[in-house]
Amino acid sequence: MEKTFKIWTYKEGELPMVHSGPHSYLYSIGGHFIDEMEEETNPFAASNMEEAHTFFLPFSVTNMVAVLYEPDAGYAPYIRVVEDYVRVISEKYHYWNRSSGGDHFMVSCHDWAPIVTKQALFKNVIRVVCNANSSESFNPKWDVSLPEFNLVTRTLLISTQSRETSPNRSILGFFAGGAHGNIRKILIEQWKDKDSELQVNEYLPKGTDYGALMVKSKFCLCPSGSEVASPRIVEAIHAGCIPVIISDHYVLPFSDILDWSQFSIQVPVDKIPELKTILLGVPNEKYRKLQKRVKQVQLHFTLNRPAKRFDVTHMILHSVWLRRLNFHLPA
Repeated sequence: MEKTFKIWTYKEGELPMVHSGPHSYLYSIGGHFIDEMEEETNPFAASNMEEAHTFFLPFSVTNMVAVLYEPDAGYAPYIRVVEDYVRVISEKYHYWNRSSGGDHFMVSCHDWAPIVTKQALFKNVIRVVCNANSSESFNPKWDVSLPEFNLVTRTLLISTQSRETSPNRSILGFFAGGAHGNIRKILIEQWKDKDSELQVNEYLPKGTDYGALMVKSKFCLCPSGSEVASPRIVEAIHAGCIPVIISDHYVLPFSDILDWSQFSIQVPVDKIPELKTILLGVPNEKYRKLQKRVKQVQLHFTLNRPAKRFDVTHMILHSVWLRRLNFHLPA
């Protein structure tokens, strides 16, 4: 892939909704990916459109929402922007029309990105999105599940990254977060302030170091909220904490490449009452293997600028490359 894969990034469109995206806090992976693709030093950049294997649509749903949001307007304003953008490039170039967008891709971590792009007639485009819900419009055979990053402002780091981890983890399991969505509501109702070993908090007291608690935990609970994705998964991985995935219909990031059973625990929603028993039932030998593998996969969930081999940008590109190999232009 590194030697042959070439990408054309469309130059059309104006800031801030195209060629830009968030760089801190939630959804920031999308902004950094756009920037990386538009760097002059990007080794995957095609020198001309004819040599490109794929075409990148560098719009940001997050920025569209920030600029165009109106109460009660629904998704219509963002759908129109995406439709207009596709119309411009399809009228100017023949590449979209020859494949009906099948050799094109877009990247967005915003929760609304799958709905916006589906309704904008993205039937064939490879959609790289965080909200990878297979019960909705996400197709794991063609779309790519993107890990959600919550970056500390003006850095490339998340809150648990580059911390010194303790070999003696005194907390069995840890979660802190709002009761968004049915899964979290069940978790909080069942376990909030009920157990000193399985620490489930709705909100931490002011001044409490969230990252430090993850680093002290053996297992970090990663329940879905209002949508399936959660930045806690990446935070847990960098804390050296085994992610405990509690979700319905969530296609885990890069799951066509990574075997998540080797470095995480998946607990069905109906087993939340048995959560402590399940975690205590993990044998020490299995726990040590899981934690070793968590540390091994950290590089795949690390953001670098410029991108480096095997980091999250390369994982995204490799996933797009695999799907592009399965697509053949009409003769």
